[in-house]
Amino acid sequence: MSSQSDIAAFILQTPLVDTHEHMKGEETYLEESPDILCQLFQNYVPADLFVAGATQEAVENLCDPSDSDVAARFAPIQEAWARVQHTGYGEAVSIIAKDLYGIDELTPDSIAAAQEKNAALVQPGERLRLLRDEANLDHIQTDAKSMTVLPDLSGPDFFFYDISWVDFCSGRPNHEEIAQHTGQEVSDLYSLQRVMETIFASSSSPAIAVKSQHAYNRTLRWQERSRDEAAKALDIYLRDGEELDEAARLCLGDWCWARGVELCIEHDLPMKIHTGYYAGHSRMPVDYIRSGNLCPLLAKYPDARFVLMHIAYPYTEELIALAKHYPNVYADLCWAWSINPYSSMEFVRRFIHAAPANKLFLFGGDTGYPGAALAYAKQARTWFTRVMQSEISEGFLTEAQAIDLARRYMRDNQYECFRADEKKETLRAAVAQ
Repeated sequence: MSSQSDIAAFILQTPLVDTHEHMKGEETYLEESPDILCQLFQNYVPADLFVAGATQEAVENLCDPSDSDVAARFAPIQEAWARVQHTGYGEAVSIIAKDLYGIDELTPDSIAAAQEKNAALVQPGERLRLLRDEANLDHIQTDAKSMTVLPDLSGPDFFFYDISWVDFCSGRPNHEEIAQHTGQEVSDLYSLQRVMETIFASSSSPAIAVKSQHAYNRTLRWQERSRDEAAKALDIYLRDGEELDEAARLCLGDWCWARGVELCIEHDLPMKIHTGYYAGHSRMPVDYIRSGNLCPLLAKYPDARFVLMHIAYPYTEELIALAKHYPNVYADLCWAWSINPYSSMEFVRRFIHAAPANKLFLFGGDTGYPGAALAYAKQARTWFTRVMQSEISEGFLTEAQAIDLARRYMRDNQYECFRADEKKETLRAAVAQ
């Protein structure tokens, strides 16, 4: 057996840690009962379809299961599909079509003929089977956009969840959600900090990390704020629901963000931060999303563990520099293989030869349905195999070195950063009680 096939077999057979999903819960998945078009297209490809010329109405109808005529829903976007099928998003859709439905070419007729296979995918326990057995995932980490984390009884040592910190970092603490999850009201800065401590006290044990994607609504640039500054901003925010101007919102957000980092240190949780590319289309202020904006925060909190997501695409080289320079920074390829698989492949090759081997996480699907996560995982394995085969064939790595790196990137680094063994034991014990 050649070294290339050895590394390919290792990557195929090794369970892969999935560091980021928005996976639907078991009950939600069964209630929604997504049809074949939802399974195929309700991920990220609608943005590519719109950019390629599909109308917004056609894109919206594509994933509207109230119309059972799947052929008629697909036909209006068929031309746009032909234009995007070779993008990373399109490639993932083709994998779903082939692996779940046996479809080689997406047409109205082939989709209609395969719809009958869909019912078997929406059964109790199928979500876990697809992810664990078919996708060969070690476990998945889900951002359910909730402040509260509880064990998932459908797979307590497989489905892990993040504490959401996005509203705090955005400078828009949600009063209703805070009251719902903590039973406490926010009336001043002191009570706001008590609320944060309550969230961590109740959820830090089962939680795998803290997550924020506030780069969608503000800059990632952070600066230290005083209690007095934050208190003034919060007073305005609380006064009759008055909307903050950007300066005050950034002030409150930065203060809340810092308190979240401090609580992460206290409770031994990493903080995940969205960097780089936006989902969707037609609204991406690129000055918001650079990972380099985080340098003041990274330097202020050397004892925190920061997981910078999505390889900060398109600012990938900047993220490699951060992972090389800051001991507390980890780079995560979640979603990146589907955004731009070729760029992600080059990113890994540059990372291998620049940054320590313990600083990279290979995969996260960032999807909602198990079939999409399966496809995104297969996509990541395929492109990562090309990376490692090239490293071996060009003489940069031996087979043994490539396998060691693959093991680290696919599993070991994540287990170390997220304390996954301890979390699994905690959740098993909680469910057993």
